Amino acid sequence: MTEQETLRANVESIRARMADAARAAGRRPDEVLLCAASKTRSAETVRLAASLPIDLFGENRVQELVEKQAANAYAPKPAHFIGHLQTNKVKQVVGCDLIQSVDSEHLLSKIAAEAQRRGLVQPILLEVNIGGEESKSGIEPGALWALLEAAAAQPSVQVQGLMTIPPVEEQPGEARRWFAAMRRLFDEAADRWKGDSRVRMEMLSMGMSGDFEQAIAEGATLVRVGTAIFGPRVYKV
Repeated sequence: MTEQETLRANVESIRARMADAARAAGRRPDEVLLCAASKTRSAETVRLAASLPIDLFGENRVQELVEKQAANAYAPKPAHFIGHLQTNKVKQVVGCDLIQSVDSEHLLSKIAAEAQRRGLVQPILLEVNIGGEESKSGIEPGALWALLEAAAAQPSVQVQGLMTIPPVEEQPGEARRWFAAMRRLFDEAADRWKGDSRVRMEMLSMGMSGDFEQAIAEGATLVRVGTAIFGPRVYKV
């Protein structure tokens, strides 16, 4: 098969699995967005994928996001930044459709300042380290409330939900408990900020190639799928 045919077959399979998982949870398939995580993929491959039933793209590396935007590779789909963002690269990322990985007040303030300088409101998600792993980015669940308050005080950012990457499964189905904990946190945040336009709990980004069905079962509204769409990543030496 050609690359386009392989991508199409992969996306159709993932879409079918997403729909089955949603229906099994009593949800509508259209409640869950498919984000194609395109780390290490070429602009040409991303351009091919953009013509398929993918809702948006997610990029982990600032340089790749900038280069693919310049090549118009994502069009006509949105592009989110989903990786760890260093404060010295904020200027290159502000202005993208959504930053999913805001995990500190320091980073938040840098994003807000750059967005204000440009005269725009930057949509963001707050990243939660739901498993408390030292190796992962994200705030501790208990620190979410202070970060939400800080974000609400910044008129140049708009919180639209939460994101997480759970611990790697040691046993099949183990990720589901972390997704369930994340959903409870998301629901509590939505309840606390109900009716306040400064914080909108609309998006719960969780689940990747190996566990997106578990995430959908626990309420994910966006799943980030890379290798199941594009195949194994190829890193340049």
